[in-house]
Amino acid sequence: MVDALLKHKKKRDEIFEVNETYLMGFVKLLENKGLSQKTIKAHVTNVEFYINDYLGCDLMDVTKGCRRIDIFLGYWFISKAAWSSCAHIKSYASSLKKFYAFLLEQNVVEQEDYDYLCETIKENMQEWLQKMKSYEDMLFADYY
Repeated sequence: MVDALLKHKKKRDEIFEVNETYLMGFVKLLENKGLSQKTIKAHVTNVEFYINDYLGCDLMDVTKGCRRIDIFLGYWFISKAAWSSCAHIKSYASSLKKFYAFLLEQNVVEQEDYDYLCETIKENMQEWLQKMKSYEDMLFADYY
């Protein structure tokens, strides 16, 4: 049991270390594009949550992230993140598209996977927003 926990922690630490490298490169890209520090921080915070807290919990590296976006924004984020909202769903989608475009330029992800991410966001955004609204209605039904 202890060995399994240590192996899990070691693998997670390795993933986080690689993720940090990608995040630093992403920050440099955003700075070079002239984005404000506030905007950069928002994008990096969104991406870091996705790659470390969501993907990292299941010991998945960033290359798996393009194919997990629907589960994340369509269910996991809505039900697990206390701050989830329609605005946050849109913000996360924007940040993740930018981040994965960066990873595509770095040859970390394949064009096919990036295209899948973009198409999934385009096709499912309205559904995710509706789910978020329904979830909010359910949560706050007792307060009205």
